[in-house]
Amino acid sequence: MVGDRDVASNIFGSMSTVCWIIVYSPQLIENYQLQSGEGLSLLFVYTWLLGDLCNFAGGVIGQLVPTVIILAAYYTVCDTTLLFQVYYYRWKRKAQRAAALDGCPSEQSCLLEERTFTSGEPPRSPLLQVLLWYMGAVVIIALAGSGTYFVSQLINRGSSSRPTLETSAELETQILGWTCTLCYISARVPQIYKNFHTRCEGLAPGLFCFAILGNITFTLSICVASMDRDYLIRNASWIAGSTATVVLDVFVLGQFFYYGYVSRLTVDECGRDAPDY
Repeated sequence: MVGDRDVASNIFGSMSTVCWIIVYSPQLIENYQLQSGEGLSLLFVYTWLLGDLCNFAGGVIGQLVPTVIILAAYYTVCDTTLLFQVYYYRWKRKAQRAAALDGCPSEQSCLLEERTFTSGEPPRSPLLQVLLWYMGAVVIIALAGSGTYFVSQLINRGSSSRPTLETSAELETQILGWTCTLCYISARVPQIYKNFHTRCEGLAPGLFCFAILGNITFTLSICVASMDRDYLIRNASWIAGSTATVVLDVFVLGQFFYYGYVSRLTVDECGRDAPDY
């Protein structure tokens, strides 16, 4: 029974790792396609970066497995890349506008203005197509996570050591863990507020879908391993942070659904019902 718990815990952990490796990709691609990062709240990214720095520091101080430390460093690089995109595209638009004011607008500057999310709302993909795409992504993540675990077992066959999910009980690690949790939770608030104004334009839903999957599988990897009281207390910060961010990320996806489909459907129906004058 214990062996089965270990296998399930490690498979969920591998699935979570896959999610967190690709979580930034949708937003990085979205920013590149739009040549704009204005869909993101800067406070959201900066607070997320602070949480990832605490995560990295906690991994180093707690002497966690190298994979955890490497992933935390990877998150920090991705956060920095998002910030670079935001400021770079702002500088690029400013330079293009300055060129236009000088009386020599280029074809590139005109195309750039058309591609920014503020110039209009781009068409959304059909809802069924979006759902099928993400269902396919879930299947791929499940297969990739399971495959990663079994491959690692083959590579480490004969080794008496196994990675543990337990966090260090050291005071410093616990403080950093709870700080990290507060950062991840509070980071969503400015993004949710901004979405009310931008109607989620320029924001990639995949960022939050993969974050939800990553947090759910991460929490399952902890809880499946053991439900011992002391063990859960040591991991309380990670469980609390993952659970709370899942709730907030589901709310963000609700905003996507409302602004992308429900509100537009309502507008279309009102337009069809309006009398002709």
